[in-house]
Amino acid sequence: MSEKEETIRVYTGPILVAEALVGRLEEINIVPILRDDQKNAIMYGSGSNYSGQVRVFIREDELEAAQPIIDAFIEETSEEE
Repeated sequence: MSEKEETIRVYTGPILVAEALVGRLEEINIVPILRDDQKNAIMYGSGSNYSGQVRVFIREDELEAAQPIIDAFIEETSEEE
């Protein structure tokens, strides 16, 4: 690939909710990146506390297709709180 692919963060929150969002995005053939900094901190000996939050990233060029799924998912999960 000659162009650099940029990623954009679309969610930050608990792992179980993030994994559910990842599943929804995979249904429309978008493969997100799930970043768990707390797990990385433990593996590499960092003393930082990331309070159980994970981040979900997608490629910037997939945002237009993903946005309706993300918006609906966030609306659904915020209603449950």
